[in-house]
Amino acid sequence: MTTDPPVFDNRAKGRFELERNGQVAVLVYERHPDSLVFVHTEVPPELRGQHLGDVLARAGLKAAHDEGLRVVVVCPFVRAYLQRHPQS
Repeated sequence: MTTDPPVFDNRAKGRFELERNGQVAVLVYERHPDSLVFVHTEVPPELRGQHLGDVLARAGLKAAHDEGLRVVVVCPFVRAYLQRHPQS
């Protein structure tokens, strides 16, 4: 079983971050008292093809669930992730 690389919730910047080889992939969010709004996912070209966007989406959804927050999806990538993984 493989484990996901660590994802850091950078609340000061409003994004989940995943660093690899000096590059940072991010899932930008807006945090509200009752919800977490996923706005944009960005993975640098050098890191694409490694499913890091999926890792970020999973981490963001888990954080929302763990905090009892409603999920609002604006980001097309996260929307597509949820369509591929409806159990998330």
